[in-house]
Amino acid sequence: MSTTKVTSQQVAERAGVSQSAVSRVFTPGASASKKTVEKVRKAAADLGYRPNVLARAMVSGKSRIIGLVVAYLENQFYPEALEKLSNELQQRGYHVLIFLAEQTAGNIDAVVEEILDYQVDGIIAASVAMSSDLSERCRAAGVPMVLFNRSQDDPNMSAVTSDNYAGGRKIAEFLLAAGHRKIGHIAGWEGASTQRDREAGFISALAEAGVTLHSRAAGEFTMEKAAEATRTMFASDPPEAVFVANDHMAIAVMDTLRFELGLNVPEDVSVIGFDDVPAAGWPAYSLTTVRQPANRMVADTVEILLDQIENKSDEPRRIAIDGPLILRGSARIPEGWTT
Repeated sequence: MSTTKVTSQQVAERAGVSQSAVSRVFTPGASASKKTVEKVRKAAADLGYRPNVLARAMVSGKSRIIGLVVAYLENQFYPEALEKLSNELQQRGYHVLIFLAEQTAGNIDAVVEEILDYQVDGIIAASVAMSSDLSERCRAAGVPMVLFNRSQDDPNMSAVTSDNYAGGRKIAEFLLAAGHRKIGHIAGWEGASTQRDREAGFISALAEAGVTLHSRAAGEFTMEKAAEATRTMFASDPPEAVFVANDHMAIAVMDTLRFELGLNVPEDVSVIGFDDVPAAGWPAYSLTTVRQPANRMVADTVEILLDQIENKSDEPRRIAIDGPLILRGSARIPEGWTT
């Protein structure tokens, strides 16, 4: 079998077109007639030709590659959101490289430095927090970045989230309306803006009603630590209701309450999550939760990033999208509320 690579000139000769026509056919967004596209693609298939995307990127200065960095995929919200992001970017003529990073600033900074070596046109950072030094490094390299489902205090960094503060308030108001006063909170990773904002909204609404948080434990956004936090919280003077900072942990909390501690949900304790992952709607959990509007979050993230790439926009944008409280069977329903 020959290992000699087929060139675009050979494709052009076989198709009876110019070499520049072959280039246009294989360049996203470039124009070529339907007849030319058909001839070039047939010739390329016959010869086994594939365009050298990296070489073209070196010439044009544009790779049409987006680096997507994510800290963890165990939470069902992220695989679904990443699929939506990838599909949306591909429809706009971009390719996606996914990088996994541990949830520590040093590790994430190292991963993003690696992403920059791939000459990406832009970066989406999902579920990660980054230093302001790193955002400056990306700006210096001319590579725009948008945070997805995280925000930073850095005013120069664009971010798209759900309205986590408002979501936390909705949960508190719902539990209070149901008559709960001994209310606990199982928090996520303390370094996440999502955790900070959800808890802040939650505590604010409780305080306005003259209620203080009965108990608190950290689940670090993992199922194992959420289960451990549940055992600790319910060992003595247990709460009547628990707001769990995301559905991924809430599922573990419900399993621990029912199958280890012998409690009924919601008869003995109400449980509310945040995200509305697919499992939240399963009959086994029927989890009341705040839905993150993933489709709108994805659309806004892509729009901001491509505006920065294609139109050289350098104005940072912060978007927080309100999400509804989805009523199911894991929490006591206040009188007058409908599912």
